[in-house]
Amino acid sequence: MRTCLFPGTFDPITLGHTDIINRGLDLFDRLVIGIGVNSSKTPMFKPEERIQWIRNIYKEDARVEVTFYEGLTVDFCKKIGARYILRGIRYVSDFEYEKAIADVNRTVAPEIETILLSTSPQYSSIASTLVRDIYRYGGDVTPFLPAAVLEGMQNRKQ
Repeated sequence: MRTCLFPGTFDPITLGHTDIINRGLDLFDRLVIGIGVNSSKTPMFKPEERIQWIRNIYKEDARVEVTFYEGLTVDFCKKIGARYILRGIRYVSDFEYEKAIADVNRTVAPEIETILLSTSPQYSSIASTLVRDIYRYGGDVTPFLPAAVLEGMQNRKQ
């Protein structure tokens, strides 16, 4: 079974993320979406909210799992039996950053391969950071988010 980890903070999960996930499902038998702790980021949304949103989006697809993890991504891959890490790239700068991480991961865990998928053009400018800013200031985030996330955000405001 080809198991892949798609790590990120997903704060919140966007249409750019789901684009990568949906395309990754053609490549792997099992895709684990790992909500990781990033020491340089302070999340806006609780891990439980993010997990629930992702579960709602993929409730019809048994190949998709979502979980929260801490520590090194390659260690988590070993724990769940993932031989692949999936990452999305939007720009050349993303490629350079992701390649550096992939190179380090390959040194630490040569049995784990990183797969980089470029985001579809219509989603290349979507970033969770921008979406959070729009949401924080009352703007319309509808064009950037899956329906399950929009619904969760609306319920949150009530």
